This record gives sequence, structure tokens and C-alpha cells, in this order.
Amino acid sequence: MSESQVWNDVDDHFTSLLAPADEALAAALRDSDAAGLPPIAVAPNQGKLLRLLAEIQGARRILEIGTLGGYSTIWLGRALPADGRLVTLEYDPRHAEVARGNLARAGLAEVAEVRVGPALESLPKLADENPEPFDFVFIDADKVNNAHYLDWAVRLTRPGSVIVLDNVVRGGAVTNATSTDPSVRGTRAALELIASHPRLDGTAVQTVGSKGYDGFALARVHA
Repeated sequence: MSESQVWNDVDDHFTSLLAPADEALAAALRDSDAAGLPPIAVAPNQGKLLRLLAEIQGARRILEIGTLGGYSTIWLGRALPADGRLVTLEYDPRHAEVARGNLARAGLAEVAEVRVGPALESLPKLADENPEPFDFVFIDADKVNNAHYLDWAVRLTRPGSVIVLDNVVRGGAVTNATSTDPSVRGTRAALELIASHPRLDGTAVQTVGSKGYDGFALARVHA
């Protein structure tokens, strides 16, 4: 049995036991696939982790950068209390349309707002609205701009807020200081920002599973 098959089998076991799909989650993946969206949504056990982290945080306001078909958005939206709010930013109008349908079916249409356009244009507009600070931020968009997204996340949060940055391992290439891959360079810049930013304290973890060899960074905002 190959190493990757072992990873998949373990993920399947954890998912069936601890994060089984319901119809809304399963349909979100089906509809995303039918619409031709890339199969890069978080794994079910990873989605469950996001929900638990947001619940542990006691999040009332969540910001997501990178919606895709709304699968992770559903997990995060389910962490919110009745008066909670989630804003998710998606570059592609077609992806946003699929996500809105998936969120509506999951009963989250009144909770989650999908904003369309480049996130680096949407984020300043969001800041101009002087919103209540976000308690939890999930960054899972184009990796080139990871450091910029992280910087905006700090601006839009409060002391005690939590930020999760996905896909930080880049197949191990994150260690390559001379890489010319824009995604690697963007991810390295974000990790270096976590390390140097006076308002951030964080770590990064490698993972294996149905999504292959990857990982995420976790940071907490300080005053």
C-alpha cells in the first residue's frame, strides 16, 4: 500500500467517525464539482477543525478570504451564534454564484455574505465601512498575496482574534529561499510576517491526508 493511500485511509476513518457529511455539505461538493470548480476545498476533517477553532474562539464575526464553492464557508458559518456574521471574499463571479446556492441550501444565506472581486480591492472597501472587528479569519486564496491578506487580517481584527492561513507547506518548497514560484514566495513572506509582526504570535503545522502533503499556519492577534 502506498504512503498516500495510507493517508487517504486514515482521513476517511477520521472523517467517517468524527466529521461525517450531511446533505448540505455533500451537496456543496457535488454542485461545485458539477460547475467545474477545482477540487481544492478543504477536507472534511479540516473543515471540522475550522468550525471547532471558531467555536473555541467564541467567534461572532468571521472573515474568509477565498470562498470557492462555499464548502469551508458552511463549516465556519455553523460555528456562529444566532447573531453572528460571516463575510467571505471570492474573486470569480461563477464560483461566488455556486457558493451562494450552497450557502442558501445550508440555511446560511442570512448569515454569510459573499463579496465578489479581487480581495485586495474588497478588503479596503470593507475597512472603509468601519466594521466591528472580526474574531476569526481564514485565508485560503491565491498564495501570491498571502502576506497582503495577512496584513489586512490584522487591521480588521482585534486583540485575541485568530487567523488561519492555509496551504503553507507547498509540497515542502516553503523551505526554498531561492524559489521563483510566486506561491512559495508569497507564502514565505506571510510566514515571515507572522514571525516579525509585533501584533502576531503564531506557528505552522505540517499535515498529510486526502489533500496530500500540506499544512497551515495559526496566529493570534495581540494589542
